Amino acid sequence: MSIYDFSVKTIDGEEISMSKYKGKTLLIVNVASECGFTSQYAGLEKLYQTYKNNNFMVLGFPSNQFANQEPMNEDKIKFFCQETYNIHFDMFSKIDVNGDEVSPLFKFLKKEQGGFLWMDEIKWNFTKFLVDSNGNIIDRYAPFTKPESIEKDIQKVLKIK
Repeated sequence: MSIYDFSVKTIDGEEISMSKYKGKTLLIVNVASECGFTSQYAGLEKLYQTYKNNNFMVLGFPSNQFANQEPMNEDKIKFFCQETYNIHFDMFSKIDVNGDEVSPLFKFLKKEQGGFLWMDEIKWNFTKFLVDSNGNIIDRYAPFTKPESIEKDIQKVLKIK
């Protein structure tokens, strides 16, 4: 089983295969529009713009599982992201990252890269997974870890000095 075996639904409702991202380094993030960490969208977009020409992509997966901080539907989420943060990286339909209805992709990510004290559950919005161009999950970052603080890790995976 690899990350490329999963299908996901874009924010526009199109079902796509994760194999679309073969050969790209990915930063996969569960996001929310009304979270204390929402300003991280700016840092995520900056990383994307800086490294997109090096086969790097940010993938945003909205989730409403933490204090109802993503109450909007996909159209409103897309509008919010574009108008507030000028987001150009790929966004997806709302998902569950924990529980009985967990997205198969996030179930796999959590299994491959457990959290603090080996507890797999996602603790909050803006948990980040760094995936190399071969689909290997390299690291998992806590919600409070700002995107700019993982730039060196991204450079290392991209083999940029």
